[in-house]
Amino acid sequence: MPVESLFPRLEALLPKVQKPIQYVGGELNSTVKSWDEATVRWALMYPDAYEVGLPNQGVQILYEILNEMPETLAERTYAVWPDLEALMRAEGVPQFTVDAHRPVRAFDVFGISFSTELGYTNMLTALDLAGIPLEAADRGDDDPIVLAGGHAAFNPEPVADFLDAAVLGDGEQVAIAITEVIREWKAEGSPGGRDELLMRLAESGGVYVPRFYDVEYHPDGRIRRVAPNRSGVPWRVHKHTVMDLDEWPYPKKPLVPLAETVHERFSVEIFRGCTRGCRFCQAGMITRPVRERSITTIGDMVEAGVKASGFNEVGLLSLSSADHSEIGEVAKGLADRYEGTNTSLSLPSTRVDAFNIDLANEFSRNGRRSGLTFAPEGGSERMRKVINKMVTEEDLIRTVSTAYSQGWRQVKLYFMCGLPTEEDADVLGIADLARKVIKAGREATGSRDVRCTVSIGGFVPKPHTPFQWAAQASHEVVDHRLKALKDILRGDKEYGRAIGMRYHDGKPSIVEGLLSRGDRRVGEVIRAVWQDGGRFDGWSEHFSYQRWMDAAAKVGIDVDWYTTREREENEVLPWDHLDAGLDREWLWQDWQDAVNDVEVEDCRWTPCYDCGVCPTMGTEIQIGPTGKKLLPLTVVRDRPCVSTARQKDGHHDLGRTKPL
Repeated sequence: MPVESLFPRLEALLPKVQKPIQYVGGELNSTVKSWDEATVRWALMYPDAYEVGLPNQGVQILYEILNEMPETLAERTYAVWPDLEALMRAEGVPQFTVDAHRPVRAFDVFGISFSTELGYTNMLTALDLAGIPLEAADRGDDDPIVLAGGHAAFNPEPVADFLDAAVLGDGEQVAIAITEVIREWKAEGSPGGRDELLMRLAESGGVYVPRFYDVEYHPDGRIRRVAPNRSGVPWRVHKHTVMDLDEWPYPKKPLVPLAETVHERFSVEIFRGCTRGCRFCQAGMITRPVRERSITTIGDMVEAGVKASGFNEVGLLSLSSADHSEIGEVAKGLADRYEGTNTSLSLPSTRVDAFNIDLANEFSRNGRRSGLTFAPEGGSERMRKVINKMVTEEDLIRTVSTAYSQGWRQVKLYFMCGLPTEEDADVLGIADLARKVIKAGREATGSRDVRCTVSIGGFVPKPHTPFQWAAQASHEVVDHRLKALKDILRGDKEYGRAIGMRYHDGKPSIVEGLLSRGDRRVGEVIRAVWQDGGRFDGWSEHFSYQRWMDAAAKVGIDVDWYTTREREENEVLPWDHLDAGLDREWLWQDWQDAVNDVEVEDCRWTPCYDCGVCPTMGTEIQIGPTGKKLLPLTVVRDRPCVSTARQKDGHHDLGRTKPL
């Protein structure tokens, strides 16, 4: 049966809210398909405001892949701001998609991508507005499957009671496989109802269904074990890995926002995964192995995406983009292709030891030299050894001196505060490093017109990293160190005016730490916070530390026990039954190496050091160089529409995803 658009009811509310255009839809390259012609229907959500959610690469990729499939449709929904939420509740307007303004509850799957845990309260708002019961156990056959993905899904336990299922890892292939399982189940007449569908998804080992696992606890609160409560459900659920990224050149037709967004550019992921081995970095650990896109595919994606969107900036993204084996050739080829046009190229923050001035010059050839960003992360040489960020002070000074001498005038440096084994002196070392950067810049340019901005975030231990056992620093300790650093920089008459400092205080990091390493009992805290008005916790103007602490006290959760307590080697962690491919013994040994200031090399260029990913997942590192060139080099000045891409063959295996 057709599902009517909610837009006529929504339209009357829009003049009463801020930025109403974010709820209208109809962006260039958006898709609206016939409801009746589809047999499987997805509502995809990034649980934040439109301006943050629309550029999200993961949602855009799945949106395009699913809509290319026959008899399948996908639409998008985002978190609504409190002003519209209040009006929707008053007028009885449910959570809607922005594409055809259909009610989210009418879809088969409600897929939510979590890149951060601070979006959990927004998920509850969306569920409640949609009329979907908050607790998975209360949902019936008419409710969609609530499915989580994204990096935070590697420990979904704090929101396990609210989820029907979760997927770990790359989503391209498994989204198609899930679609086919649902299509077959519906074609058979939906035998066994919702429970049977979830069982079909779970039994392959590729989809985690929390209700099929029981958690047992020791008297002291630690987990005794997590065990399946159904026969046929695997003890461990494995992540998915797309091995040939050239076979999945998405997005081909990037969405062009109607309202201002945080990133207004066309982004191409030039490789996935990272083996640099930074011990704090969950993204690097859970996305192994490294898989590069070829230089020719990158060129084709950039050309098609720019034509289809009209974006005048192209971002070449990855966890460490300058590490691509052919980044020099990619940069030169693209700079040659777009020289003289309004299309510029950009890289995210760059490792000091991967940077070179020729690369920087290529990326700035068609744009202005606004600044360069590096991420030393640790303020002292010792801390950089602890976190395995193998960058020396000499490396940094030499690099920024070269950059300043070649015309750059601003450098931004990223650091973290509250790292394991950190002492006050390690943080205060940031001031010394920043002073040396300015001094080197002045000497290289003969001018005082150089600046350095230090940006500092609080460290949060993350699952599936060597620091998953570490004690998190209290917010009092973090705030004390940041204040001391700020006082030193402010009091420096010679260099202080040339050094800017941006930082986040320690309180949000404690809440993120509670959610990152929490177990199912933390779900009560999340619900209590949401009931007390918690929304948009990733936004400083909406975040309330006291609200979270009050909610934890109300439900009897000791926040310190989850955050500032160090774990023992044999403690069962809430996510141990979820397999990112990493060997637990290797992670523990790397944690011990961190404590002893021992560094580990990158296995792309050195022998394997047995992290476990390649043999466990049946994968391998895939890097170049291919020796190919980026051709053609001629500029295409017109902007024709891009035809719909050829439909990929379905892959019906929900287990660990391997090459098709």
